[in-house]
Amino acid sequence: MGERIAWVTDSSGCLDVELEQNPDVYVVPLIVMINGKEYLDGVDIHPEEMHRMMKEDKVAPKTSQPAVGTFLDLFKKLAGEYDRIIAIHLSSRLSGTYSSSLQAAQMLDFPIMVIDSLLISYPMTFLIKKMMAYINEGLSLEEARGKLERFRDSNELYVLIGSLEQLHRSGRMSATSFILGSMLNIKPIISIEKGALEIREKTRNEKRAKTKIFSLFKAAADRGTIKECYLLYGSAEEQTKGLKTQIHDLYPDMSVSAYPIGTAVGVHAGDKTLGISWFSDRSCI
Repeated sequence: MGERIAWVTDSSGCLDVELEQNPDVYVVPLIVMINGKEYLDGVDIHPEEMHRMMKEDKVAPKTSQPAVGTFLDLFKKLAGEYDRIIAIHLSSRLSGTYSSSLQAAQMLDFPIMVIDSLLISYPMTFLIKKMMAYINEGLSLEEARGKLERFRDSNELYVLIGSLEQLHRSGRMSATSFILGSMLNIKPIISIEKGALEIREKTRNEKRAKTKIFSLFKAAADRGTIKECYLLYGSAEEQTKGLKTQIHDLYPDMSVSAYPIGTAVGVHAGDKTLGISWFSDRSCI
């Protein structure tokens, strides 16, 4: 019988049904702060409610990583039930969550592997499934980790910012850029580069922005390097309908699924945010 492995992640991701029903997967909530009050992400507050409060109260929520002690308590509990722990977390360049988890792991005399996904939302969570698969194939932990990191680095992720106002309120855009962007109807597209958010394009309206996002996906799809993609949304899956239709019309065999973008980006980007992501390293599939 193989090792019993506990899998730990954080609430910035999005578990699909398979992972939700897996009793060996544990989620540590990030902290969302609104008007001086703290909420546990996914426990006390969910994306829909957070976006409603942002819109109605004109507030700028902030997120904070779980405390080292929170991870330590969980790791101690799991150490009594499992042979090993593998934790995969939100990009370390967007949150201190990975750091908190790593510090807690170093406090225990127990085999704990902590991995920096350098990603967000479902693409981050998908790495858990890949790591599980690699281990089930019989790879050693270090071989599996190396393969996972190569697969991770093949990810592309693009996000159409839903609200310049929210980007400004959250401190990610200067007042001058916000005013000029609003006047010119600028719709920025951001990407994740080595774990950090970077502005990839600045388009003049939403239609052009969506066209650009689709063209980025199409270029990759036409190379034949991807077989599935993930659509990411701010507060309502309905936002992905048009993009999903475009993809299915051109690529009927492409697997397309939709997931909330999560609080880590949602607090900055707004409820009308739309994103697309895929992995293109077929050698690691």
